[in-house]
Amino acid sequence: MATMKKYHYTSKSSICLSLTLLSIVSLSFFFFFFITANKNPTSSASSDQQLRIQTSNPNSIKVYVADLPRSYNYGLIDQYWASTSPDSRLPSDPDHQTPHPHPPNRYPENPLIKQYSAEYWIMGDLETPQNLRTNSFAKRVFDANEADVVFVPFFATLSAEMELAKAKQKNMFRKKGDGNEDYKRQKEVIDFVINSDPWKRSGGRDHVFVLTDPVAMWHVRSQIAPAILLVVDFGGWYRLDSKSSNGNSSEMIQHTQVSLLKDVIVPYTHLLPRLYLSDNKKRQNLLYFKGAKHRHRGGVVREKLWDLLVNEAGVIMEEGFPNATGREQSIKGMRSSEFCLHPAGDTPTSCRLFDAIQSLCIPVIVSDNIELPFEGMVDYFEFSVFVALRDALTPNWLVRHLRSFSEEQKDKFRHRMAEIQPIFVYENNHPGGIGPILPDGAVNHVWKKVHQKLPMIKEAIVRAKRKPPGVSIPLRCHCT
Repeated sequence: MATMKKYHYTSKSSICLSLTLLSIVSLSFFFFFFITANKNPTSSASSDQQLRIQTSNPNSIKVYVADLPRSYNYGLIDQYWASTSPDSRLPSDPDHQTPHPHPPNRYPENPLIKQYSAEYWIMGDLETPQNLRTNSFAKRVFDANEADVVFVPFFATLSAEMELAKAKQKNMFRKKGDGNEDYKRQKEVIDFVINSDPWKRSGGRDHVFVLTDPVAMWHVRSQIAPAILLVVDFGGWYRLDSKSSNGNSSEMIQHTQVSLLKDVIVPYTHLLPRLYLSDNKKRQNLLYFKGAKHRHRGGVVREKLWDLLVNEAGVIMEEGFPNATGREQSIKGMRSSEFCLHPAGDTPTSCRLFDAIQSLCIPVIVSDNIELPFEGMVDYFEFSVFVALRDALTPNWLVRHLRSFSEEQKDKFRHRMAEIQPIFVYENNHPGGIGPILPDGAVNHVWKKVHQKLPMIKEAIVRAKRKPPGVSIPLRCHCT
């Protein structure tokens, strides 16, 4: 018994001693970190922000919405619907043919504007009450210090398109003056954003702008160049690059304001309805194209292709506008053709590609400089045919090449398209665009691509902070 008592006493003593040592070690660590943290009193929200970007939750991205007045987003939609002027670029304006009631915040149905509506659907997701956002990859936060990125809620595309639609003032669009309402809004948004604390902390590198229209934010692009830009392609920047170098290609560094390192290529909003694989029918035509024959810059190839293909058997080349009649023609043409031609327009890509995908019409992409949405998540080679410009312009080459694909290959392309169709869908079928989104839709894929950029954003912020005052950072781009 005496031995047993001694054993219990020794065990209790050992436990007490162990607990005492553990407490001493814990206190030592506490005081070490406390003293270390206080040695650097300049540790601020900016350092915390960098750490958050570095260790961001891989299953979400924290988004703070800049506190812009409503007049720069949904207020523009109100202004659009209040206008009675038709869009001079269309033979008829589907939105203003006759006065009719519309749901609050409904984006214009005018196809020239609707194709660029990514800004509207991204904003709608962020405006949805948090309890309904269980499908959303973006988590909205209401303290900028907690955010990975800052979303700037300016409908820049709608602002630009409303200015372009003015019948008598097309020449005013690129001018800086009192008559250009879009220019005025751009300047007001920039003045608001660059004077905010979040912008000053990061130099704007963690701010997100939606610029789906090639001319959106035209007058202030140099000021927002450090930010994350959501664009449909880089085509709108070629002209600026050429102008900045006086057209001397030997001195030109292409795309000094945009880069695949920081920016995200997003899809156009498709204008044609989805065709399900189960509803697909036998296709009578080989190749289909509908659009304007004459384009500018890189789009001059379209006219050459047109002349080569217009008289080929099984090829339909239609010129038309994206009005109601043109829409029905496009639905019929794309659904009855094996392949849909996708040549460059004024910019390397267009809405036509995403209409073809929704129509299960195999895209034939003739654009050497194209950038595509969600690459790395989507392999376009699995459902598209890529053709070099030099081959496409060789007489008889393209038709012969397309006829060489077997029925088995074409069916494989269509099955893959059917699988990825939802990835390019923005719409959530809720009035005003506010409501739960598709979990595998375009909005979530946009934010997932932004999330992939966060380590580079963090590095850019850190590098900028170490630069001595007055030393500029060279504008460089490594896009490929």
